[in-house]
Amino acid sequence: MELAILLMVLVIIVAVCVMKLNEPQLAFPFKKKTNLFTQVERNFLALIEDAVGKDYRILCRVKLVDILAVRQSTDKKTSKNAVSKANSRYLDFVLCSKTDMTPVLAIDLVHNNGKDGYKTQRDWFVNGSLDAASIPHVRIKVRSGYKTQDIKDCIEAKLPSKIPKQLKAPIMQGTLNLPEELKQKAKPTRPVGRSVIAA
Repeated sequence: MELAILLMVLVIIVAVCVMKLNEPQLAFPFKKKTNLFTQVERNFLALIEDAVGKDYRILCRVKLVDILAVRQSTDKKTSKNAVSKANSRYLDFVLCSKTDMTPVLAIDLVHNNGKDGYKTQRDWFVNGSLDAASIPHVRIKVRSGYKTQDIKDCIEAKLPSKIPKQLKAPIMQGTLNLPEELKQKAKPTRPVGRSVIAA
């Protein structure tokens, strides 16, 4: 009798194990993250928003390939390698034009915490790619005590200067307030050659 009970318990345990092994795996084994950004990233994002948020849209954790396109004249092998490398590189923040979402400036945070730090070494591929696309790149060291004006000054120093307004055509000196018939006489004529003086 005891042997029968023991065998019955053993059969139940084996059956439960077999059912667990044959249970289908969840197709979407995800849960919500509690924080999208680290505390440092959140603080820095708040500083950027205070500094230039009214002028630009701020995107976070942007793939390099999302803001760059390969030139049409590039051969297939070079294009494939470049896209592959750009696909694995991320920028911490990208400032975009509010009107058309054109990338204006890339920002990376740099800090020495941990064994290797974070982006302590310049990435030649990221720098070269952004330079080729004429997108300025700012690397800002993480430290406490930044003020909004510090971040604004740093960003504005890297932004391309605004193009001056088109200047009007110059007016010939002395012809501004003359009547029209005198303006015609004041127009330059063909140059007169030097006179040759005989010796």
